[in-house]
Amino acid sequence: MTEQRSAGGGQPNQPPTPEAGVTAYWRHTLWAMVAIQFVMTMAFSMVTPIMPLLLPELGVESDAAIAMWAGILGGVTSLVAAFASPLWGSLADRHGRKLMLLRSSLAIAIFTALMGVAANVWQFFGFRTLMGVFAGFSSAAIALVASQVPEDRLGYSLGWLSTGQLVGSLIGPIIGGILADMTGSYRIPFYCTAAMILMAMGLVWFIVQEEFTRPLKGSSGRSTVSGLVALVTTPALLALFFVLLMAQFGVRTVQPVVTLYVKEMVGAVPNLATLAGIAFSITGLANVISAPFLGNRSDRIGYRRVLLICLLGGTLMTLPQAFTDNYWVFTAERFGVGLFIGGLLPAANALVGRLVPRSERGAVYGLTSSAMFLGNSIGPLMGGAIAASFGLRWVFLLTALVMAVNLVWVYYRVPEFKG
Repeated sequence: MTEQRSAGGGQPNQPPTPEAGVTAYWRHTLWAMVAIQFVMTMAFSMVTPIMPLLLPELGVESDAAIAMWAGILGGVTSLVAAFASPLWGSLADRHGRKLMLLRSSLAIAIFTALMGVAANVWQFFGFRTLMGVFAGFSSAAIALVASQVPEDRLGYSLGWLSTGQLVGSLIGPIIGGILADMTGSYRIPFYCTAAMILMAMGLVWFIVQEEFTRPLKGSSGRSTVSGLVALVTTPALLALFFVLLMAQFGVRTVQPVVTLYVKEMVGAVPNLATLAGIAFSITGLANVISAPFLGNRSDRIGYRRVLLICLLGGTLMTLPQAFTDNYWVFTAERFGVGLFIGGLLPAANALVGRLVPRSERGAVYGLTSSAMFLGNSIGPLMGGAIAASFGLRWVFLLTALVMAVNLVWVYYRVPEFKG
């Protein structure tokens, strides 16, 4: 208890004696990982608004085909990662999370650079798929931080790690769009992204410290089984699994068509990539503003209530986007959506943590990460298919419907945590 009070209060006079996995330099590890997560997310998100604009150079010509391929390319990485993540998580438990960070960042850098030289859409698709096989940087970062910080600073630490990720996703699309417009090339942002990821890899190698204890022989795999049992046998937890899946599905459905929708509103203007990047990033800016506030409020007024508020607001702000013809009104609506959905994941994950024993949280969070990966992959695929079949506006209608269904699901199936 003494060590926890020192970690939770001001600066201690001397380093605390570490509890299991907690080091005296945990603050150094935390802030290093916040900076690295920012760089990685910024680099990775730089190419998001560029992909639909690169497709004509890869041989995709019709508007319907571009919308379809934008959805496929936006979703395939997360779809593959949803099934590959348990393998990498198991290896991280055996060999250390820092090693997984290095592995993931190297693979992502290589395949991102290869995307920049892809000669056709099928090569590009192959590189996106292989990236999913070797992905998992964010989940490894969360596991590393969670294993190095004191228990009473876990929420604080993961909150800052999430902030680094959000800020990176906010800045990245704008930089990518500006870079494409300045250079006149939709391929150069991929090379710049690869270079930044290699820089982040260097930071991991030289700055991040991990105190790793190899598990006893024969104990690997138990936490995954216990997490799966906890998920299946806890109705509220199973309900939250689908809440996270549907939340990510609803958020990601519109992402492949934002650039195309902006182009439909403003035409083929010279700064199209920049405008599309702003429309992407404005939602992330709102997330950064609202996530700390809503996360704090959920501890006071209840996690379930915050989930309901977020889903209701997200539905009401998404629906009008289907009928908007003005770019700045559309951008304002995207900002409004971000203000509400910023509280979804913190509140849901906090409630997940309260519903399971501390010893099983790692395994359960691994399973909920799979739900988010599935939502990340199915959302763009469905969004691209709907846009290609019925038109861009129907994607926003579908997204609003999904959020409304999720709202009803939370109301009837998710209980409030009772301390």
